[in-house]
Amino acid sequence: MEKRELIYYRLDDIDEKILAMLQENARVSLKDMAAEVSMSPTAVGTRIDRMLEEGVLEGFTTRLNPEAMGHYIKAFINLEVSPEQKDEFYPYIDSILNVVECNCVTGDYSMLIEVRFRTTAELDKFVGDLQRFGKTKTQIVFSTCVKHRCKYWKVDSGEWISKVENEKN
Repeated sequence: MEKRELIYYRLDDIDEKILAMLQENARVSLKDMAAEVSMSPTAVGTRIDRMLEEGVLEGFTTRLNPEAMGHYIKAFINLEVSPEQKDEFYPYIDSILNVVECNCVTGDYSMLIEVRFRTTAELDKFVGDLQRFGKTKTQIVFSTCVKHRCKYWKVDSGEWISKVENEKN
């Protein structure tokens, strides 16, 4: 994956409306978005292309339900990886399809890995394999009160914003 320098991109009111509509339903038609923002479908398409080009939008994907496919076990694994092992670790962790996300973090451990498995036995085997890179600490998730989200929110003051406050804007 190509790394780009992230530059703050200033969104105007129309961009914000387009993003809100796409977040609600990524399959919304250009025609419907255009009617909502009083522009032509071509103009809306151009704005979406620009936001893709600028990195504001990273793409359009399908969200799968892991439980519906039998992956009931969700866990977070902390892993201590030494800097010398990262050249070996990064390709390895990228090759494991059960890994949902892997983050380099601060603290006692250097990696935080989110995984999904069908059984605790599969998770146990994976953790055992990981331990060749260093010490691990695993937490199995019982429930999730806030599902993963990456919604656009508008905050000019730099303060935290709640969903209720966001809906007022």
